[in-house]
Order: sequence, then C-alpha cells, then structure tokens
Amino acid sequence: MKSFLGSIMALVIGFTVLTGCNFGSSGKNTSSTSTSNETGSSAAPTLPKQILNMIEGDEISTLDTAKDMNAISANAMNSLYEGLFRYNDKDQPELALAEKHEASEDGLTHTFTLRDAKWSNGDPVTAHDFEYGWKRVAKENGPYISLFELAALLNVTKIMNGEMKPDDLGVKAIDDKTLEVKLSAPSPMLEMLMALPIFAPQNEKFVTQAGEKYGLEYDKVLSNGPFVMTEWKHNQSWQYKKNEQYWDAEHVKLEEVNVFVVKEGSAAVNLFETEKVDRAVYLSPSDVAGYEGSEHLIKMATTSNSFIRLNPDFAPFKNENIRRAISMAMDRESLTSIILNDGTIPSYGIVPAHFSLSPDNKYFREANGELSKGTKEEAQALWQKGLAEIGQTKVEPTLIFSDEDWSKKTAEFLKAQLEKDLPGFTLKLETVPFDQRITREKAFDYEMTLSTWGADYNDPTAFLDMWVTGRAANRMKYSNPAYDELLAKSNVETDPKKRYDMLLELEKMLIKDDAAFVPLMQFGNLILKRSNVKGMIEHYSGIEYSLKWAYIE
Repeated sequence: MKSFLGSIMALVIGFTVLTGCNFGSSGKNTSSTSTSNETGSSAAPTLPKQILNMIEGDEISTLDTAKDMNAISANAMNSLYEGLFRYNDKDQPELALAEKHEASEDGLTHTFTLRDAKWSNGDPVTAHDFEYGWKRVAKENGPYISLFELAALLNVTKIMNGEMKPDDLGVKAIDDKTLEVKLSAPSPMLEMLMALPIFAPQNEKFVTQAGEKYGLEYDKVLSNGPFVMTEWKHNQSWQYKKNEQYWDAEHVKLEEVNVFVVKEGSAAVNLFETEKVDRAVYLSPSDVAGYEGSEHLIKMATTSNSFIRLNPDFAPFKNENIRRAISMAMDRESLTSIILNDGTIPSYGIVPAHFSLSPDNKYFREANGELSKGTKEEAQALWQKGLAEIGQTKVEPTLIFSDEDWSKKTAEFLKAQLEKDLPGFTLKLETVPFDQRITREKAFDYEMTLSTWGADYNDPTAFLDMWVTGRAANRMKYSNPAYDELLAKSNVETDPKKRYDMLLELEKMLIKDDAAFVPLMQFGNLILKRSNVKGMIEHYSGIEYSLKWAYIE
C-alpha cells in the first residue's frame, strides 16, 4: 500500500512569500493580566493565548475523504473530521464518535452506537452520514478504497472489480444512532483502520450543495472534528479554529491554529528562530545544527523505511549466501549516525521499531529482534562461500536510486563500504528520478534498487502484505507459497496472540529464512517544536500528528 508520504507533492511557497503572512508566535504570548473581583482580591493569572503557528511542507491536495489525498490532507482531515475511532498517544484506536462497539460471535457483524454529536453547522451527525460517506468512497473507487478491502468490508472487492454496485457495500444505518457493518471475514484490524480519514462520515446535503468544489475551499468543508477551517490561501496557508459544536469541545484547548506552507528547511528554521512559528518540519541536519541538545529539537523515527530490492533475474542474486553476505556486510550504524545523522536508525527487519504493540505490550521489532545482523567476518565467510557456489570471483551489479540527497549519500556510502569489505564486489551507481525508479521496479528493469516504503496504519501487515506472490508492491518476483498461506490465515485469525505470533513468523520467513531483500534503515524526522507546546501527539504511522489535546503552556 502506498503511504500518504508517497503522494505527489504540490507547488511549494518559500520564505519570501510567507513573510507577508500574519505570523504571531504562541511562544511569545506569555503575559498575564490581573483583574480584581468583587471582594477586591486578585484573580488567577490568565493562560497564554491558545494560538499555535506551525509549518507543513506542502499544500493540501483535497479535504474530500473520497479523493486521492496526500499526507498533508490526511493531517488536516484528522483535525477537521472524526470517525468512529481516533488514534491516541500510543497510536492505538479509541472510541470517538462511537459510544459503543459490539461484534457478533462470528466476527462478521459489527454494531456501533453513536454518541450525540453535531456537524459544525449544527446538523446532527447520524449513522446515515457514515453509510453515505463510505458508499461515496466506494463509488469513487480511488486508491484508498483498498483500506476498505483490508478491513474486509462485505462486497468491497466485487465493487472494486465492477461486479457489484457501491450501494452493496456492507454498511447500513439501522437508525440515526445505530450503524451496522458487515464483513466478509473477521478483521483483527477493523478498529485500527476505522481511525483513518476515509472512514469518516460525510453530510450528504452539504456535499451535494458544494458540488465539484467540495473539499477544495475552506467554505466547502463541513467539520465534525475538533476544529473548523476558517481560511485557506492555496499554496500559502490555512487556518483552523476550535469547533464549538464538537461533542468533546471541553477537552480542546487551542482556539486557533495557523498553518503555513514552507518547503525549504532553512526558511522554516528562520521562521522558528524569529518566533513566528512554533513547530517546523522537513528539516535537514545542517538546518538544525545549532539546536543540537536543545529542548526544542525532536529526533524521532518514522514508520517509513528504506531497503534494497535484489532482482532474482540477476544470476548471482539467486544464491542465498550472496544475498545474505551483502545484507550482513552493510554498516548501517555508520550510515545512519554519521552520514545521515537525521534521526534515521538502522533496520534489521522490514517492520519498523516503535511500531505495533503485541498483546503482551512489546513492540514488534523488540519481539522479533535483529534478524539480518551479523559481523563483517560472518559476511565475508558467506561471501566467499557464495562465490564458490556460483563459480565466480566477482559480482558487479548496478544500484539504481532516486535523485534525492539522502539517497545519493546512501548509495555512495554503500559503494565505498561494500567494495572495501567484500573482495570482488563492484557496485555501479545509477541515479534516476523517483517516478522512474518506481517504473523500473515494476518492470523488473534493475539489478538492485534503493527502495522505500511507509505505513498507512499501525499493523505489521502494512509491511508484510506487500510480499505476497503477485502483489503490485512486491516488485521483486518474491514468491513463497508457505508465506502466502500463513499471511492469509493471519488476516482472519481473531485471537490476538496467535495472530501476532503468525506475523512474527512471517517476517522471519522473509529475512531470516529466505534473505529475500536487504533491510537497511528506518527514516528519522527532525522537528523543531517550542517547549511550551504541550499535548500535541506526534504519531509514528498514518496520520503524522494530532492537535485535539494540544495546548500552549
């Protein structure tokens, strides 16, 4: 599944354009006023103004949940809309507009009771809004309808294939407060997926009146979440204000959020240093060099990673020892901590660290360990054994990589390091545009590629499902019938522990048993955030952050 982070980037506005915008830092609003009450005593000091100013790296592509959205859109939707569930600070789903969730014994029928809630125009949010919204997504049949399929909504696959109509989707409003959802098979990921924007309700009357402009202008958006959009200057900025109609408005402390589009890291840092914004993103190590050790600098791993695909049509890569030696020889620690130094961390498996808690409260990576880690000596022994088995003294593949700075640095480091540590190995480098790399991977027109992937939802299958035989994202001709069978079983296993054990075993089959590809690193993210911004959740997967509980201290 394609990550939100892989969406096409729109026009970027630089610092010179933004200097004309109305910046005002919440970090500066710390003054308080004392007033007298009727007895003549002083009242408690007032809190700072609850205004947050922040940066996004691109324009919103749409605020229509049925359309193809980029990561910025998903972040905005998370502030404006709310579905049955919402992600908490552990990246786990918790009840939101759903007050109660009941499932049938066979796990195929799920009944949701809605709490009292309103749209920002005062209309009640009803189960009919969910039925309409989901069926509208099915009618659009865009790229994110695959999340409906992953949730096992009844008839969705046939709808996608044109064999049934969108009205046949397994969702029905029993009455205004009761939503019934039918599945084709038990879905252990149902609640996790339902916290994503495409599962949000839509107000049919408003959508119809807005027409083709729905989700494309601030006044063509109707909110049922913590905030409403009050301004949208395309390619420059947008503004949220607290939604007073929101069912949980008493826990929303921010009164206003101003978001500015800034692509250049140096411009973002300039705005942060001059206290015109409270949060800056899309930064490089050089941008934040002066903030090392500062309480404002956050280095966090994302759930996007990089790995190397090995084309089995390249004869030496048919040999398991050759593949395993290349993987084991890579000095991931030096690459991430010295060459990149941006919060990126080494990866020895395909599922990222700090991702997906097991039933016994362990992260997946912690539970499965470092599957591809070894010493240089072990790598060299495997290399020599592999060369003997294929009857060659040298291997000379070409690595293709996209024309991005991190990608170029990584490729050059790997070339120097592997050629030094694996005698007879020569790595040729070829730079191509990002889209061309994807095209060549799909056509199997490569020997090695420096690939990337990211999670749209907090479950290991976001990284394991892609390796099923024939999957569009496989792009490596990897095929293991036992793997396919076990993954299919895990998708319908409702016992959490049994299912999690299956997922752990699946990753071991990929990395430990088959050495199918080369895990490399988990991308980091450098964020500057003022220390008095509290309660803002930085998510590891799917949605990047939540503003509902944020406040200015």
